[in-house]
Amino acid sequence: MISRLHYISQETNGKSHVENIEEACKAGVDWVQLRVKNKTDDELLSIAKEAKEVCKKHKAKLIINDHVQVAKKVKAHGVHLGKQDMAPKEAREILGDRPYIGGTANTWEDIQRLAEAKVDYIGLGPFRHTETKDNLSPVLGIKGISAILNNMIIEDLHIPIIAIGGIQVEDVFDLQLSGCHGVAIASLINTSEDKKETITEIKYCLPDGDF
Repeated sequence: MISRLHYISQETNGKSHVENIEEACKAGVDWVQLRVKNKTDDELLSIAKEAKEVCKKHKAKLIINDHVQVAKKVKAHGVHLGKQDMAPKEAREILGDRPYIGGTANTWEDIQRLAEAKVDYIGLGPFRHTETKDNLSPVLGIKGISAILNNMIIEDLHIPIIAIGGIQVEDVFDLQLSGCHGVAIASLINTSEDKKETITEIKYCLPDGDF
């Protein structure tokens, strides 16, 4: 089941990935993407192990960004692959059939490629400019995302689309109306003074049920 709210971890203002994940899970998140940058392999593995324990305690799914071998070592629920990362088919060979494999898309061609690779969901964006990602692809906005989703309807492609990139609470309703299955959120949650209220507001704008 692909959740409608994907939480993306960060280090913020003295709080570690694991501390922010714990707070987000307590506040109602059930799908966590651990996105760690600029750490050694050993540091990443240690963080991933701690994150897995937190997610297990709160019955949340843990998805590892980029690092397929780490996902396998900690028995994460899946992996999310950027455009420059390992091919989804190769990741599937390493992880087996059960873990989720998500991919990142910015264009219709990306969607077609990922559909052919049989990913479980697609992160589509960026919706708007965001400071949380380096080498940002062209911003899509609601028009760009809607155009791609319309193409998916025409081509009869049924893959959950998760909008990502600088999304605010007021954007969520329009994004789900455009056909997005859900949204991926980083800074909006990580910098919130009341994460429970923020997550509740986001979920209020999303329909019930999973894909």
